[in-house]
Amino acid sequence: MPRFAANLSFLFQEEPFLDRFAAAADQGFEAVEFTFPYEHAPAAVAAAMKAAGLQVVLFNTPAGDWAGGERGLTALPGRRQEFRAAMDRAFEFAAALNCPRIHVVAGLEQSGSDRRVLEACYMDNLAWAAEQASGAGLMLMIEPINRRDVPGFFLHDFDYAEKVLTEIGAPNLRLQFDIYHAQIIHGDLSKRLERQMPWIGHIQIANPPDRREPGGGEIDYGFIFDRLETLGYDGWIGCEYRPAGATAASLDWARRYGIVPPKKKLNP
Repeated sequence: MPRFAANLSFLFQEEPFLDRFAAAADQGFEAVEFTFPYEHAPAAVAAAMKAAGLQVVLFNTPAGDWAGGERGLTALPGRRQEFRAAMDRAFEFAAALNCPRIHVVAGLEQSGSDRRVLEACYMDNLAWAAEQASGAGLMLMIEPINRRDVPGFFLHDFDYAEKVLTEIGAPNLRLQFDIYHAQIIHGDLSKRLERQMPWIGHIQIANPPDRREPGGGEIDYGFIFDRLETLGYDGWIGCEYRPAGATAASLDWARRYGIVPPKKKLNP
């Protein structure tokens, strides 16, 4: 049976961020993930998590000046000190939340930059971060993201991601396999999952072309979930989709897999 984690940066947008933990628990989730928690203090996020009885399984490193268009610091030469400070901030949150995984966001290719220089920076930063994370028992993730949604994103190929993981060789550096991005970039999902399963440390889902919930769109997720079971994947699957309507209504597909709102206790 698949294990699903609600992505609180995409789901339950009807509520303020800290209230989304309770909303996810009310719909039957036992785990959550999110992109950037940094507008809140680690203690406040941890309190919301604990009050809802949930575990946090993944979040992202700070991505630089998001409002200014930045999408990560890892592949940006000249920003290494900022990258290291961002990792320290992420490690602080991981400790407070007892979260085992951090997605290290790659960033955008700079206009006119030499790809080889970006690659060298990316590899060096990842190797350093993996060494730091190892001492804390943390797993770091790298995620290829399609350039239709994020033009110019540095890491946009799953084969290149595998090359990065192979060359660095850190046991706590793994592939974040977002099925939505993989479909847009490569297709041939079943064979790609089979080939890259040894590298996968986390999976996320959404349905192209509009990044909606399973049950409509290009991907037959019933087939994909069966395939993941056959391949022996027993990790969390992050629900990182944009609901077509209200979040609760978008979870009809998940009821077949055990995501059921807990029964409310009656007042005596």
